[in-house]
Amino acid sequence: MTHTTVVLAMSADGKIADERRSAARFASDADRYHLEQQIAQADATLFGAGTLRAYETTLAVSQPDLQSARQQRGLPPQPVQIVCSISGDLNRNWRFFQQPVPRWLLTGATGAQRWTVGAAFERILTVPVIESGLDWSTVFKQLSTIGIERLLVMGGAELVATLLAVDRIDELYLTVCPLLLGGRTAPTPVDGCGFAAEQAPRLALCSVKAVGHEVFLHYRRWTVGAAPTPAAAD
Repeated sequence: MTHTTVVLAMSADGKIADERRSAARFASDADRYHLEQQIAQADATLFGAGTLRAYETTLAVSQPDLQSARQQRGLPPQPVQIVCSISGDLNRNWRFFQQPVPRWLLTGATGAQRWTVGAAFERILTVPVIESGLDWSTVFKQLSTIGIERLLVMGGAELVATLLAVDRIDELYLTVCPLLLGGRTAPTPVDGCGFAAEQAPRLALCSVKAVGHEVFLHYRRWTVGAAPTPAAAD
């Protein structure tokens, strides 16, 4: 079964981008390395079209020690980078399409018609579109069949909300950065329709680490009634 981890950086008031939803570049070099560490452990990363639209690129494994660690584990140099877009409406001129990483597209039948397997995408995962969006049960069955055991989700907030709603997130890494963005419409780590308090996904704090002025939080999902383990603080 595919293990799914979310990694996001947010402002001290819980925003992952400003109101313009522009690319968030407020995290430190330490957070960038932290993110790259998680990417290096994954078989594949997953991100929405909005996240790709904001950055027009993705983060590959570039640190020699992390590349070496993947090689020692018998993994390819780079994890698969999966773009999730129901419409498949993506700009071929984005630098992402020139990066030396394996690229897959996760989409519905209409989105798949925009693309063919080739230089842009090595594989197109086409799944049914239901009332709420993509059929995520089918998505994860496909990922498991393909051999994606560790999936890393890098945004955006709507995608994270969707995966939480279908109970497909196992861990979350949140970096709290020392700035305040504010804004009524600035995205938080979890957007969408939200959850009623009694139905909200519950988290267990696994560890807390402060580096400079940033705080690194590691959570795992837990079921109400189960006893979460205490957090380790550095």
